[in-house]
Amino acid sequence: MAHDFQLTVDSAQPHDQADWWAETLGWQVEPSDKAFIQRMVDEGQASPEDTTRHRGVLVWAAGAALRHPDNGRRILFQQVPEGKTVKNRLHLDIEVGAEQVESVAAELTRRGATFLHNGRQGPFSWITMADPEGNEFCIC
Repeated sequence: MAHDFQLTVDSAQPHDQADWWAETLGWQVEPSDKAFIQRMVDEGQASPEDTTRHRGVLVWAAGAALRHPDNGRRILFQQVPEGKTVKNRLHLDIEVGAEQVESVAAELTRRGATFLHNGRQGPFSWITMADPEGNEFCIC
């Protein structure tokens, strides 16, 4: 039996990370259900400290998600108190096509990514980068 999954990424600033990755991948940040969040606070199911405002909108403080516009795949950025300290054991490979690798890497650097190194294996090459919170990913 096959199972679906979501990818969850630990984050210091989940809403900023979700915005950055949504733009990077061409995905969409899930909209906040402001009425539901407010109702949960009003009913005592959540506290005001469980919420924050992001771009002027009431959101859950602990996380933000984005979805692929066509197939519903989901990445959740989950707030954690500690910063990233070691290399990822899992990373994304963003497939942009060999002719666009350099220009995409330059644009991502302009938007806050960090170049880490060039990679090559046989006829395949890629650029390894880190997002604004230091999570590694490859452009290929």
